[in-house]
Amino acid sequence: MAEFLHQPVNPTGTGVVLTHGAGANCTAPLLVAVANALSAAGAVVLRYDLPFRQKRPFGPPSPATAAADRAGIRDVVLRMKSLVAGPVLVAGHSYGGRQSSMLATEEPELASGLLLLSYPLHPPGKPAQLRTAHFPTLRTPALFISGTKDEFGTEAEMKAALALIPAKTRLISIPRAGHDLAKGKFDLPWRSEILPWFGTSEP
Repeated sequence: MAEFLHQPVNPTGTGVVLTHGAGANCTAPLLVAVANALSAAGAVVLRYDLPFRQKRPFGPPSPATAAADRAGIRDVVLRMKSLVAGPVLVAGHSYGGRQSSMLATEEPELASGLLLLSYPLHPPGKPAQLRTAHFPTLRTPALFISGTKDEFGTEAEMKAALALIPAKTRLISIPRAGHDLAKGKFDLPWRSEILPWFGTSEP
């Protein structure tokens, strides 16, 4: 299993497990940038490959692998809980974020929060095919980060979708960024906005 552990210099006790989208793996530039930023803010971060990617170095997942991918996320969360004393956040880009949010509806007590990067609200060009069936039962605080040029969901569509979620939510929009969120090359105050939003403390 490909995975990388980021240890902070000044830990807050928070853990973050971070995974990738359908066409990538845990070495994606966006994941590296996010992991480094969150680690600098005091979180222990584990970025890892989903089960479908462990079995196939290339190619997308299929609906038949989704349950196994969620089980893989759960296993990593439980491992992180043995490494930190504080809250554990589940983070994922695109497909990884979608499966993380679905797992949170299946096991509401598993994670303290969700960090969803470029949530794939619908396939590009197919706005009617919304991937929000589980949103009304999502009770885990969820912070969404999306680019304003993301073909998987406009800013207006994302705001409408978040209104379906009964849990605490927030949307951070990255100007001019697409689905890859500029591969992490954007200015976002990670320390001052993201970890404290979930109730974590500063290092």
